[in-house]
Amino acid sequence: MSQETFRKLRQMLMEKLDVCQELTDQEILETIDELILDSLRESGVSLKEKVQLRQELFYSVRKLDVLQELIEDETVTEIMVNGPDSIFVERKGRLTKWPKSFTDQEKLEDVIQQIVGKCNRIVNESSPIVDARLETGARVNVVIYPVALNGPILTIRRFPDKPITMEKLIELGSVTPECAEFLEKLVKARYSIVIGGGTGSGKTTFLGALSEYIPRDERIITIEDNAELKIQGIANLVRLEARAATVNGAPAVSIRDLIRSALRMRPDRIIVGEVRGGEAMDMLQALNTGHEGSLGTAHANSSRDMLARLEIMTLMAELDLPLQAVRRQIASGVDILIHLGRMRDRSRKLLEISEVCGYEDGEIKIQPLYQWQEEKGLVKMEPLMHREKLERAGVKL
Repeated sequence: MSQETFRKLRQMLMEKLDVCQELTDQEILETIDELILDSLRESGVSLKEKVQLRQELFYSVRKLDVLQELIEDETVTEIMVNGPDSIFVERKGRLTKWPKSFTDQEKLEDVIQQIVGKCNRIVNESSPIVDARLETGARVNVVIYPVALNGPILTIRRFPDKPITMEKLIELGSVTPECAEFLEKLVKARYSIVIGGGTGSGKTTFLGALSEYIPRDERIITIEDNAELKIQGIANLVRLEARAATVNGAPAVSIRDLIRSALRMRPDRIIVGEVRGGEAMDMLQALNTGHEGSLGTAHANSSRDMLARLEIMTLMAELDLPLQAVRRQIASGVDILIHLGRMRDRSRKLLEISEVCGYEDGEIKIQPLYQWQEEKGLVKMEPLMHREKLERAGVKL
């Protein structure tokens, strides 16, 4: 069925519906059924096509239009809308163009306003960039004119309904059983770990899988920009989410605010979904004041680059600390660096586990414990130097 026919039917449907009245889903579906019956009685359209049309018309007025089908598809991990007729979908790391499209740019804009409105946010020319979250937990980024020169851009990152476990990552080849067992012992012994990697390298997924190893009797506080982590099995779990300033005048609540608040909640460990700025200083202070075993992620191109990123982000806190003091904080607070990457075949893999060995001659010393090699995969490099935490926890390598 052509887009023109669908557009006409949708216009007829909107004329039939009383937009001022709160209609149930069933009432809308009944109106759609009447419309299809009256309009396509002698059209030669098959029953299968009518059923599909019924669903698409319903989605166009009640849900997220052509995107609803993708939102409900568990195989979809990312949806990229570059315009009303330019939609790309990621499945298993591979991008394909979606054959369906919005009827026009106005409908795409309606869907965007519907999404941000439910989050009590606003997007307009004065505020053209918005991050939001769907009821399903999917993360949404919206960019509109004048920043987006060719019209509104919508990106939706969808997360699995069930968290991906370390066993699943082993099955996918993202990590070896040996490395998984090694990391399990480090987590249980309360080594503080920061996970790095580029965009789409699987940092949040790996963080969630690593969190499985936290003992079930601990009090855990998670802190995120957009709540994505789904930690299972911990009864004493507190989830905190940052908030931008709202259209009603409510002030923003930053990651820094949440870390400071979390420290007053008597956590055993703090898990920070992603460190992007001055909150790195607050996280380091937490690691250095009795909250060992905490976990976090940050964007970085390598383990060595992660150290430089942590330095820069800590200095962004504007506490006027000398660089050497910052480096000492990092060296004493962070025990292990994990680096993830996306391979040429678009698979995601653990590329390196490094140990932060200390601070010496003005530099932070690190050594690789495991490294990815093209021919051999993950190879064990050096033995763990600092084993005091393992010994205190009664954990043997």
